[in-house]
Amino acid sequence: QVELVESGGGLVQAGGSLRLSCAASGRTFRTYVMGWFRQAPGKEREFVAAISWDGGTTFYADSGKGRFTISRDNAKNTLYLQMNSLKPEDTAVYYCAAARTHHNRNYYPNDMDYWGKGTLVTVSS
Repeated sequence: QVELVESGGGLVQAGGSLRLSCAASGRTFRTYVMGWFRQAPGKEREFVAAISWDGGTTFYADSGKGRFTISRDNAKNTLYLQMNSLKPEDTAVYYCAAARTHHNRNYYPNDMDYWGKGTLVTVSS
């Protein structure tokens, strides 16, 4: 079992940057694939990025390629998402999630086993 708590959301102007963090409890953080998902009002939850247990492999949705960077620090039990060049369409609640099973592809919400409660990112135009 792992508990996940996101932070770092907020209001930012278009073109700005934010860094999201996800603090994980437990000693098994390093064994999980970690991911970020987001859900905008009236839309389904969608994949943003994922990273393998050792940080050696990353996956990105097309919407964030070149702008978002996922990383993890296993010594600190923390996952990060650096978001640059933010756009109004990036406005959503961002969720941190953990998966026990590795897939060599982008992830779906059903792939994930544990979820945080989310942090709101609002990008103004």
